[in-house]
Amino acid sequence: MPFQAVTATPRRAMTPAAFVRGVAAAYARYGRDPTEALAKGQVQPDLVGSADGRITAVQFEALAGHAMRELDDEALGWFSRRLPWGSYGMLCRASITAPNLEVALKRWCRHHRLLTEDVLFELEVSGETATISLREQRDLADCREFCLVTLLRYVLGFSCWAVDSAIALRAAEFPYAEPAHVSVYPTIFCKHIRFDAEAARIIFDKHYLSLPLTRSPADLDSMLKGALRLTVLPYRRDRLLVERVRRVLREARGRILGAEDVASELALSTRTMHRRLREEATSLRDLKEEAKLELAKQELMRGRNPIKRIAESAGFRNEKSFSRAFRSWTGASPREFRDRYR
Repeated sequence: MPFQAVTATPRRAMTPAAFVRGVAAAYARYGRDPTEALAKGQVQPDLVGSADGRITAVQFEALAGHAMRELDDEALGWFSRRLPWGSYGMLCRASITAPNLEVALKRWCRHHRLLTEDVLFELEVSGETATISLREQRDLADCREFCLVTLLRYVLGFSCWAVDSAIALRAAEFPYAEPAHVSVYPTIFCKHIRFDAEAARIIFDKHYLSLPLTRSPADLDSMLKGALRLTVLPYRRDRLLVERVRRVLREARGRILGAEDVASELALSTRTMHRRLREEATSLRDLKEEAKLELAKQELMRGRNPIKRIAESAGFRNEKSFSRAFRSWTGASPREFRDRYR
């Protein structure tokens, strides 16, 4: 069992009963009894029909893992053919030798078609973003949500593990109406969720694609024995966090952003953001100063605006404080720097 559609803390009851029903429905398709699987997950039978029931990620892992083995179908009846136990592990092995995440995901998209063509993975890079989409080739009927959510969690969980980094999603979209358990979606994916979209997709910064894969086949063997950790315990380290903070500050164009503003854009708490920046040997203050400098350099090289106005747009109180800071950064005054580019 490579990955599960589960939530961010293993002991907190967040996985919706709708996904439990998805497992029970797989047993119904095969004419089998789910009682043993429910017992393995310590799930009470009356929860299956609950409108707002929840179970923990650990319970769901035990339930779904037992079902996949017992039914010998890792797709749990979603597709027109079974995906025997170990199918997604084989997909991981086909991707793990890639030099970087982009190549690994292209392999994932291509090789997933060997498992099924009922749902096709597609990777698209446009501008500053990368998008992984699912194109439905078959009516998934009542298992549509469970299938699409789980498939996206499969590929996201593998990607984070393979590059040893959190992958912060900019958005996630789904081609069905908002479900009653919508509150779980930001935990599973991100805070920017859209329903009634054209297709199921996750969108993230394209620069993650250039990260090298750092895992070996031996690492993969070990991971597959406890793959739940990939989707239950979020990666603490985001190897692009510094670049993401820089982007937020650049787009502010001189507007003064507090720590809360920046953290909100990154979908992090301020405490977590500060801690992770310390782990990367920098701070928000240092990055703000860097952003001011870059903005000032760009304006000076254009050579049009008065230095006083550039100082204001870069977030300085006055021209004097700007000139003093700029000299300490570059060894030259703003006027001297501008003259070099005339």
